[in-house]
Amino acid sequence: MRKAELTFADLALIAGTRAMLGAGVGLLISDRLSKEQRKAVGWTLALVGAVTTIPLAINVFAKRQSE
Repeated sequence: MRKAELTFADLALIAGTRAMLGAGVGLLISDRLSKEQRKAVGWTLALVGAVTTIPLAINVFAKRQSE
């Protein structure tokens, strides 16, 4: 089994990026905003969430240890 010891800050960043990605996708499929607003905000949140996940994933995989 492999373990990764993460700090609270790491966990908060991971949760935040997942939330941004989810909010962006949610906005893309909702009908609350105009089409232009929805696409602009949705794509921005989705892309920021996806792009910021990459360094966090690298950090988590670097901290993994084999037991």
